[in-house]
Amino acid sequence: MTINCRGKLIDLSRPKVMGILNTTPDSFYDGGKYKNDQAILQQVEKMLKEGATFIDIGAYSSKPGAAFVSEEEEINRLLPIIDLIVNRFPEILVSVDTFRSVVAEAAVLHGASIINDIAAGFLDHNMLPTVAKLQVPYIMMHMKGTPETMQSLAFYEDIFKEMMCYFSERIAIARSYGINDVLIDPGFGFAKTLEHNYQLMQHLDYFLHLNLPILIGVSRKSMLYKLLETTPEHALNGTTVLNTIGLQKGASILRVHDVKEAVECITILEELKKIT
Repeated sequence: MTINCRGKLIDLSRPKVMGILNTTPDSFYDGGKYKNDQAILQQVEKMLKEGATFIDIGAYSSKPGAAFVSEEEEINRLLPIIDLIVNRFPEILVSVDTFRSVVAEAAVLHGASIINDIAAGFLDHNMLPTVAKLQVPYIMMHMKGTPETMQSLAFYEDIFKEMMCYFSERIAIARSYGINDVLIDPGFGFAKTLEHNYQLMQHLDYFLHLNLPILIGVSRKSMLYKLLETTPEHALNGTTVLNTIGLQKGASILRVHDVKEAVECITILEELKKIT
């Protein structure tokens, strides 16, 4: 269970943490929080010191009903930040959260190491051949529709059967283009009801049959704060609980806002594995 990030092999047999750096003003949790170079660098340094292996940068909010952002604006938001953090932290492994091949290519040319695509290539048919050309790991997420429409499409006859068909097809196409390192993300909150999200978490290990690393992103999402009748700001404890369950069911990467707490989950569970 290794992935090749710019010649550096990352072993996922011990789960890793991906820290989230949002550069959008309308992200559901920390939108607009990191407005200048100093704030960005301080947050990245904090996440790296706390144990993040990857830093995931998004410049287009994918929350339900998110506003449209042009390719030009997404690139203009994204590239200066990649340049900033790669120059300060040369060994950093940057993941770019985008569904656009033009943005993906520009990001990799500026130093990004991974493409994290919420649409698995469905929203840009050039994405898969572009990732193959760039030879970077590719995270494909399950979603229906677009960020603007996905919540109206949260219906399934058999969610697990449909998702396995979805991933099997997208993985086969990715392999046909020559993408070597593929990871899957079930897409918690993307075209999923509250019940769907908890069904997926309860049976996350079902997706281990795909023999690929699983990334989960539940950090401070509505599946937590709506169930717990709280807010994203008060959903850290719930996030930690779900991350722990996700790890027990086979997750290899936790995508989170709060790196320290996620690393602690991994440390505790890895210690328990030593006990026979």
